[in-house]
Amino acid sequence: MASKRDYLHRQWEPIRNVLRFLMGHVGFRYLAKIDSVEGVEMVPEKGPGIIMFNHIAFIDGIAILSTLKRNAVPLVKTEAGAIPFWGIFPALWGAIPIRRGEFDRRALEQALAVLNSGELLMIAPEGHRSPALIEGKEGLAYIAARTKAPIIPAVIEGSEGFPSLDPRRWSQPGARIRFGKPFRFRLPKGRIPREWLRKMTDEAMYRLASLLPPVRRGVYGDLRLATTDTIEFLSP
Repeated sequence: MASKRDYLHRQWEPIRNVLRFLMGHVGFRYLAKIDSVEGVEMVPEKGPGIIMFNHIAFIDGIAILSTLKRNAVPLVKTEAGAIPFWGIFPALWGAIPIRRGEFDRRALEQALAVLNSGELLMIAPEGHRSPALIEGKEGLAYIAARTKAPIIPAVIEGSEGFPSLDPRRWSQPGARIRFGKPFRFRLPKGRIPREWLRKMTDEAMYRLASLLPPVRRGVYGDLRLATTDTIEFLSP
């Protein structure tokens, strides 16, 4: 796992490149299907960045990661390591395990180390899978505020039922991935009030909602309520 104090990107690259090869030539050829990818050019080719994504099915993070032109470090729930067979891959990749429902200082320090090393971090801010968006947690805003890293929204649909060898699932549409315009948070001077973190989080979640069809927007369904007071849009 990434060190609390330091993050050695080169240490992880060889095994990640092998795993990416397996994802592309085995995973997304025989176990899961991606039909389309839009806007991947929104992801910076170098430097730190946070990819925030909605989470509807098991393979979402893996599918999005496989479309990137560079490796990224995802935050994954600690329970993922206990999943038979699949549980070994987060550890091999060097993903950051996070304890849900509590303040996980170790995971936070690892996430900051990754970004401070100029790498990409992946976060599903809802913290749980859901067919439609639920309230985002404030960890995303806190990490982005600490590092001033740009945020790239990414949405996925059609990933339910994968991985699968069932020809009936393969005869149906596959996953569709779309990246949105990157942005950075505007920060107040001094200590960030809790209500400002909440506003940052909700405004970021509305950016996800704007990329999704109405049925997927959930609690962020009314885009008329979307504001950008804390957001500064960036050129890709």
